[in-house]
Amino acid sequence: MTAVQLSPEKIFKEVTNFNTKLVEGIKNLRGLGDLPSGVTEKEAVYSEDKLTLYHYKNPTGKEPANKTPLLIAYALVNRPYMTDLQENRSMIRGLLETGQDVYLIDWGYPDRSDRFVTMDDYINGYIDRCVDVLCERSGGGKVNLLGICQGGAFSLCYAALHPDKVRNLVTMVTPVDFQTEDNMLAHWIRNIDVDLLVDSMGNIPGDLMNWTFLNLKPYRLIAQKYIDMVDILDNPQQVHNFMYMEKWIFDSPDQAGEAYRQFVKEFYQQNGLIKGTVMLGGERVDLGDIKCPVLNVYAQDDHLVPPSASKPLKDYVGTKDYTELSFRGGHIGIYVSSSAQREVPPSIGKWLNKRG
Repeated sequence: MTAVQLSPEKIFKEVTNFNTKLVEGIKNLRGLGDLPSGVTEKEAVYSEDKLTLYHYKNPTGKEPANKTPLLIAYALVNRPYMTDLQENRSMIRGLLETGQDVYLIDWGYPDRSDRFVTMDDYINGYIDRCVDVLCERSGGGKVNLLGICQGGAFSLCYAALHPDKVRNLVTMVTPVDFQTEDNMLAHWIRNIDVDLLVDSMGNIPGDLMNWTFLNLKPYRLIAQKYIDMVDILDNPQQVHNFMYMEKWIFDSPDQAGEAYRQFVKEFYQQNGLIKGTVMLGGERVDLGDIKCPVLNVYAQDDHLVPPSASKPLKDYVGTKDYTELSFRGGHIGIYVSSSAQREVPPSIGKWLNKRG
């Protein structure tokens, strides 16, 4: 191996450039100010406990061409403003541009009073009441439902249990088979004594969940990204983008203990969604009861929900109108990358509009 020769002049230049970037970076970081949690204008149309249901307004002022409201159900683990992070990185705006009437459930921040909130409360309770609000506002009897990650699993359960209320179903980076060989998170979770964890802690701290996700790729997600940050410190826009992501990553709500226990045991440890063993409100969740059109969107490089965990959906739903959309990116890039903005919301909107 040939040794790299570093001349004193080159070392001096590297140190000078680093110091210059550092000084400029401090100025840029000081000038950031408060970063908003979402950028598109919205109004709260319903609230209950910690939940708020938001209705988004099209920045152009246009009325939605698709009169069936679109309800977005995000995961409980992170905050849903990832879907509306910045003006040029907003899935919400992309959907509005395709003529959708967009609503989103913000689950809020659970506290000790939510310790015994169950999955049935989330799915047959909160989601169902939000759907009823949308049906009343639109004057129709059904909604389009878009579920993201864990929210996609919840949406599958809801569509199976309430087929009369869902016109079209879209799932994004949604796990269906929770025990595929290439799913590192699933391997970890299967070995957790979740009863001991919840009985000891009550609600599961968001910081603990975040630590778990980051350690799936510790070098890339913990060390390398901060080393790489040095190269962008003198670019105000790139620093701005970086800090938006950092805010979202570490804005992690606690998890309601009982719902967490049920989700880990019945979905990850028992793989009950595809085995048909999940029970909610005294009813069995059978994916075969989903007869409405389904669009399943997955990311090819997703380390949290690999394609192998998402693609089996086609083998279990009862609809003949099943479509897959593959995105060349990761679990987060599917919302915020420039290629995602060009591909994903327009494709979802076109698919929904084609189905009325």
